[in-house]
Order: sequence, then C-alpha cells, then structure tokens
Amino acid sequence: MTLFSTAVKNMKGNFRNYLIYFISMMFSVVIYHTFVSLQYSADIQASIALSKNIDMTFKAASAILILFVAIFIWYSNSFFTRKRKKEVALYSLLGVRKRSIGKMLFYENLVISIIVLAAGILVGTLLSKMFAMLLLKLLGSTAEIGFSISGSAILNTTLVFSVIILITSIQGYRLIYRFKLIELFQADKQAETVPKASPVLAALAVVLLATGYGFISFSFKSESDLLRNYSVAFVGLTLGTYLLFRSLTVFLLRLAQKNKARYYRGLNVVGTSHLLFRMRGNVGTLTIIALLSAFTLLATNIAFSQYYTNTKHADQFSPFSYMHLSQGQTFDGQVKQIIDADKEHPVTAELEIPVIKSSGHTSSSEVLPERYSAEDDQPVKIISVSTYKDIAKALNRSATVNPAIDEAVAVKMMYTDYSMSDYGKETLTLEAPQHSWELSFSQMLEDRVLSWTFPDFVIVVNDELYKELEKLKAPMIYKAYKVKDEMAAVEASKKLMLLDGAEQAGLSSYYNEYKMGLEDTGIGTFSAVFLGLVFLAATGSMLYFKQLTEAHSDKERYAILRKIGVTKKEIRVSILKQSLFIFGLPLILGITHSIVAVNAMSKLFSNMVDVNFTVPVLFSTTLYIIIYLFYYFLTVNSFNKIVNS
Repeated sequence: MTLFSTAVKNMKGNFRNYLIYFISMMFSVVIYHTFVSLQYSADIQASIALSKNIDMTFKAASAILILFVAIFIWYSNSFFTRKRKKEVALYSLLGVRKRSIGKMLFYENLVISIIVLAAGILVGTLLSKMFAMLLLKLLGSTAEIGFSISGSAILNTTLVFSVIILITSIQGYRLIYRFKLIELFQADKQAETVPKASPVLAALAVVLLATGYGFISFSFKSESDLLRNYSVAFVGLTLGTYLLFRSLTVFLLRLAQKNKARYYRGLNVVGTSHLLFRMRGNVGTLTIIALLSAFTLLATNIAFSQYYTNTKHADQFSPFSYMHLSQGQTFDGQVKQIIDADKEHPVTAELEIPVIKSSGHTSSSEVLPERYSAEDDQPVKIISVSTYKDIAKALNRSATVNPAIDEAVAVKMMYTDYSMSDYGKETLTLEAPQHSWELSFSQMLEDRVLSWTFPDFVIVVNDELYKELEKLKAPMIYKAYKVKDEMAAVEASKKLMLLDGAEQAGLSSYYNEYKMGLEDTGIGTFSAVFLGLVFLAATGSMLYFKQLTEAHSDKERYAILRKIGVTKKEIRVSILKQSLFIFGLPLILGITHSIVAVNAMSKLFSNMVDVNFTVPVLFSTTLYIIIYLFYYFLTVNSFNKIVNS
C-alpha cells in the first residue's frame, strides 16, 4: 500500500471530521471566484452607470478574503494534525519514519484542497449569474445578464488557492517534526491544569474594555485625535478581550463553584469543572472569534447602514431634482430645454432662488469653523423668509420660519450632528464694508434647501434685513427644478452633465447623487455581506473543530458518568450548557464591540451622521445569531453523538 493510497483511505475514514472544513473552504472558494468573476464581467462593468469603485472594492475584498482563508486553512491543518497525534504515534511505533508520515499528511491536505478548489470553482461558475443578478438588484439596475464562464476568473482563483494550498500543505508536513513520541501518546492529558483566578487581571480586563469603549466614543477635532483615540481603543479592546477569556471568565467560574447550592445541582459540577480545565486551551480561539465577530458585524452594519440611508442622503444632498447657478440666458436656456423635453418626468416646480454670500463669523467658531473662511472669504449663504416659503412650497415642506430682524434661522449643515442647542449658544456676525450685523439663532431647520457645496453654511433671515444686505451686494441666482419620479430621470441627467459649463455652474442632479450612492453602497454591502458569511462559516468551524477535539478527549470520562448512573438526557443538558458558554460568550462580546464601534465610527462616514442605525443593526445582528445558532446545535449534536452513544 502506497503513502498516497493510505492518505486516500484516511480521508474516507475521517470524512465526517473533514466535512465542515470542506464546506467552509468550498464556500470561501465560491465567494472569491464570485468577486473575481464580477470584477472581470463586461456585463457588470457596462451596467455600472456612475460608480468608479467596483474594481477597487472587489480587489480589496478579495485581498481580505485571501488573507483570512490562508489563516483559516493554516489553523484547520494544525487542528487536524494535532487531533491525530495518537494515530501519528502508532505509525511511529510501527516503524514509519516521520518523513513518510509527513508526506502522507501532505498528500491528504493536497487532495482535499484540490477537490475543494475544483468543487468551489464549479459551484461558483454555476452560481455566477445568480450572484451577478443579486448585485445588480442592489445597484438598482435592470440590465440583463447572461450566463458566461470567465477563463480569467478561473485562472486567477486556481493560481491564488494553489499557492495557499501548497504553503499550508508544507506547513502540515513540517508540523510532524515538532512532535515527540511521548507527547503524541499523552496528547489528551496536555493543558489540563486548572488555571488560577486572578482578581487583578480580571479587574484589568474590565478596565481595558471600558477604556476601549470610552476612547472609541470620544469626539475628535483632528486626524491626530482620531488616530490616538482609535489606537488606544484597538489596543484596549484587543487586550481586554484576551484578558476577559484568560482571567475574568476563570474568576467568574471560580465564583460559581463557591455557590454550593447551584454548583452541586445536577451535572453543574462536571460542566463547570470541564470549562475551567479547558479554558486555558480555548483562550486564543475565543479571543480571535470574538474579535472577528465584532469586525464582521461592524463591516456589515456600516455597509448596510450606508445602503439603507442612501435615499435620505440623496434627499439632503440634492433637495431639488436639478439645481445650478445661473450662467446667463444661453446656458440657462439649454438646461431648461433639456428638462422640459423629458416628457416622462414633467416639471412640478421651477424656482429662481436669490442667495447672498457674505463674510461672517460665529462667537466661538463652533458651528462656523475658521477653516470655512479660509476656504471661502464669504462662507455664509443667505436667503430671505419669502424665498424660503417658495422653496418649502415646492418641496412640500411644512416647517415655517419667522425670524426677527436681529435673528437668523440656521439650516442644518450636512455631514454634522448639530442640534439647536449648538446654535442657540452662538451669535453670528455678518460683515460688509462699513456695516455689520449681530444675529442670534432662533431656529434650526433639519431639511436642506440648496444642493450641497462647500462651505455649507446657510441661513434664513428676515425680509427686511435681506433687503438691506441686497443693497450692498447683488445676490447670486440659483435655478431649481423639481420633476416627477426624479429617481429615474436617467437621460435628462446624462444630457445635462454633458453640457459645456455644467461644472462651472455647479449643476447638480438628484438622480446622479442617488444612483452613485446606490452603486457605491450596493457594491460595499454585497462585498461586506459575503465576506461576513465566509468569516462566520470559518469561525463557526473553528469552534466546531475545537469542541469535537475535546469530545474525543472526554469520551472515556462521559462513559464513566453513564456507568455510575448519569442518564443520557442529563449528559446532553450538560453539553448544551457547556457549548452555550463557549459559543455565547464570544458572540455576546463581539456584538457588544460592534454596536459600540458602529455608533462611534458613524462619525467617520459623512453620509451616516445623524442616522438611525436600529433597523440595519437589528437585521444584520439577528441574521448573524441565526447562522451562529446553526453551528451551535450542529456542535452540540456532534459532541453528544461522540460522548453519549
């Protein structure tokens, strides 16, 4: 019998153990092949109307996936090799050299990986049209996609995973040389010392986690503040998570042992003791899973929240369907002609909006930062109450304004979370040659009235004050149009953006902003969701492998329990509780990390400021928990079959 045939026979004998690994690996290959196929797809490229981020997004997602898959395969190979220490020891006793044993394990990993790669590429190719249609659905595209086989995608996937497979196979081969014969036979007895409970380290875990949560939530005014806050938070959360599993859980389990009434009830003494004995060996795995869960949920929540709020962002960025600064009769006439010619999207409102630009500053430079004046010496845009009423009517707004002559109504600046309390403590000084006016803020409008441009400081003033300002400076005239079904005004938007002078006029289109946001966030959501599923499948597999290793080690102990009268039902309940602890703790910690981080990191994403994250976070977290529960019950059933049959 050759080493290769022995490897094949071993694979068949260990098929159940390899199955979850096989599925997780194949899923990773399918997702990577999908990303590459979409990146090379001419149909997808043609259907992207405005976004320029598809290549960059899929390349970044592919790179992250490659790195993670390499680590996962490396971990899985180490797991399978260590799990079979006794088998390797028997081969050694029978006179088989380590070199031959290493070759056999090398062949096993190589064959499994080649099968996984081939199956993954086949499934990915067959499902490529479905994934492409799903992506186009997210992008709001109605383009037709045909079935195609991308040779470039297949070659790319094959080359990348061949390198990973070769490296990890060599790693499995080398791992054999690190084991001594005595270690192989005593593998089940290793790392079974009860860890000591350290109140100091347990308290330090709490302090580090609290510090991490605090720093990630702190506000920042500069990039250096941001870098400091996030660096401290990252270190605090990482070390805090590690110490939580290393010391705090041990401390809590020790406290549970002191509760004699509960400790000696049923099999709690067995379950608690088992968790204590195994905790030291589980610290690294649980820490990685908690942090990976947090990262996965954070990325998914951020991406989904951006997609979920895209319409609101477009409404704020371009409150009118079209708006531009008047450039004279010729250009203005061309714009109007194109808009009027679009009979599928008739004009429902057409306005001329006079706006005066003025120099000015606020009392503390809080709501009107000095950098605004550095960018534009006239950062304040002023409209009259009468003009605002016309705008409100055109946009079906119900808010009313009535500032006194010494008051101003602030229009909330985009990309900020300012409230009336921020404006209420400020005064605004408008400056003109030989004149100045000091105004207090009487009101803040949530909804915007002009398309976004920087600086973005807009106020509404009393008609009488506006007339005084108008005598000193002529207003700019904005042309604004509101059309029916503006989200679908494709052709008119394209024609308008191709006009000479469109950029100079600051011509904005609601459709362009909405569509570009939909494409960018749709691609991001697609990538984040599928990366998240890969991470979830892999982390679930890691816990599954870890628990099954312990099940094989503890099989004799559970057999003794059955002999002294413990029922199978009691053993199953004990397994349920132990597995719930192992699965639940990193999940709860990961969810907590992600929720805190989402609220904090929303400040980094301009189109997510002042957004309600409840729906996106609930949706993605619930989905994550449901899939996680699948691995939990799968692990419990497999564990129970091993020790309770």
